[in-house]
Order: sequence, then structure tokens, then C-alpha cells
Amino acid sequence: MRLGLALGYWGRGPDPTHVDLALEAERLGYDSVWTAESWGSDAFTPLTWIAARTSRIRLGTAVAQMAARSPTTTAMHALTLDHLSGGRMLLGLGLSGPQVVEGWYGRPFPKSPLTATREYVDVVRQVLRREAPVELAGRFHTHPYRGADGTGLGKPLKPITHPLRADLPVLLGAEGPKNIAQTARIADGWLPLYWSPQRADVYEASLAEAPEGFLVAPMAQVRVCDDVSEGLLPVKTMLGFYIGGMGHAARNFHADLMARMGYEEEARRIQRLFLEGRREEAVLAVPDAFADEISLVGPRERIAERLESWRKGPITDLLVLTRDPETLRVLADLNS
Repeated sequence: MRLGLALGYWGRGPDPTHVDLALEAERLGYDSVWTAESWGSDAFTPLTWIAARTSRIRLGTAVAQMAARSPTTTAMHALTLDHLSGGRMLLGLGLSGPQVVEGWYGRPFPKSPLTATREYVDVVRQVLRREAPVELAGRFHTHPYRGADGTGLGKPLKPITHPLRADLPVLLGAEGPKNIAQTARIADGWLPLYWSPQRADVYEASLAEAPEGFLVAPMAQVRVCDDVSEGLLPVKTMLGFYIGGMGHAARNFHADLMARMGYEEEARRIQRLFLEGRREEAVLAVPDAFADEISLVGPRERIAERLESWRKGPITDLLVLTRDPETLRVLADLNS
């Protein structure tokens, strides 16, 4: 199991520790570093900054939101950064949800998310292969555009720039069973939002068609500390926000995932409290047991013991969410 450093997205402004953390991860032998985006900073620019300061560590987006860019634009970003970094790019993509897609990007959330994702990946692959001009008679991502409001003058094109790698890895953030199953068929890897080694069976059927070499790269908050309950508070805060606030009451993929993982009643309670404005109560309503399952928190000895269960499943890469250099060092030592 390889280790990656997950930096997430910016809050109010850039985190001045990100480059130093990436440099330390590279020094410790971490395989990859990952950036993200929500409705603020983008994923590619910080990754380019890190690429300029590093030499070996692979560079991933976890995730770049599909609604933010057309698939050809995303492919341009990926092939450009792949060239500049000497072939270190990993393209992680995610569909996001209706609130972000429609509220931030001002675009309709696709009525058929599976089809939209499949078409998006198809176009990205065509650009990276550069075997012929991009053409797709699709429902969401037709190339060339043939809508009634267009001119009809568009013609198929292929990139002027020759991609460095036609097989640049494409990973997808997916949560629903059908979406995960499609990811195993069309992508090179999967970026789970929550992973519990105790519940790997939740994903077993969806991953049945995953080919050899398929990447499974979940994120996990990691914190070396003496007090487990205190160490779990940041995990519970994150869960309270995602399960309670990152989605509509009637359509919240994160809450649905928690429900599928055996915590349906708790997920709906967190949602209700958060939407009522009772955010502190929503965080406290997150079960310690669930927060503990999907993270690595506690003294070094406890993390070492629990890390074994993460290694036993299909995970190929553990993406470590931390801002603590010492935690990076402990994980590197335990995983060596």
C-alpha cells in the first residue's frame, strides 16, 4: 500500500504549509500528493506550484470537478501539467452534487449522472490518445457541438500539443454502487470519500469488474495523539459538514453513503440538525464509531495496529489527510 498526501482545498486563503508538507512527503518516500477544489481555489494551480518545487512525487487532483470545465479543457490542463512535471500527473475527477453544480457553476446537474460521467471520460481519453479528432455523439458532451443554438460550423479537432502519455491515469470520485461499478469499467482508479476496512463488503459487488492494476485510493484523516475522543473531533466536524450541509435534504450523496455503511438513522439525524442550524449538535451526533472506522487516530501503537486492516483489503494507495509533518513521518515509518 502506497502513501499519498491529501491537501484538500483552500479555505479563506492559501495554506502556507502546503509546499513544505509536499516536500516532506516526497523526502519520506510518499508516492503522491493531491489537491482538491470546491467553490473557491481550483485544483490545478496549487498542484502546478507544488510540481515546480518537487521532482519525484506524483501529482493528483482529488478531485477536479467536471462541471467546472468542459472535458477538453480538463484534458488540456492534465496534458499540460503532465509535460511540465515530467509525467507525474494523476487526473482525479468528480461530478459533485446538484447544489454545487447548479448553485456555483450555474449549470444543470445531469439527469443521468452515469452517462454524463462516461461521456466526459470518453472525451478526455480521446484527447490524451490523440489518435484522431475528438468526436462524440453524446447526450451531454457532444463533439463537435450540434445544438440548435449553435452555428453548425464546428469541426472535429485534436490537440495541437502531443500529450506526453496517452495512458495518463484517470481516477473517479464515486459514491453510489452503480457509479462505483462504472468507475471500475471506464477508469484507472477510484477515489472513495469514506472507506471503512470493517465494511469492505459494501463495495465488493461494485468492484467485481475492476481490472488488474486498478487503483483504490481512499482519503483518511490521520492524527497521532493520546486522546482518541479528542482526536476524532476534526473527523466528526468534517462529517457533520459533508453529511449535513453538502447537499439538499432530498438529495445528499454523502448522507446516502453513510446510510449504506450501516448508519442510516444517524445520517438522517445529522442532516436534520445541520439543516435546522444546529451545527454543533450535528457534529456531536456523528457516532465516534463511524468517525473512527474511516480514520486513523490515536497513539502510535493504536494506529500501527489499525493500519494492518487497511492493508488487507483492495486499497492500493492511502491518501493521508494531515497538516502535521510528524504524523507524515509516523505513517511513513509504520508503512515501511
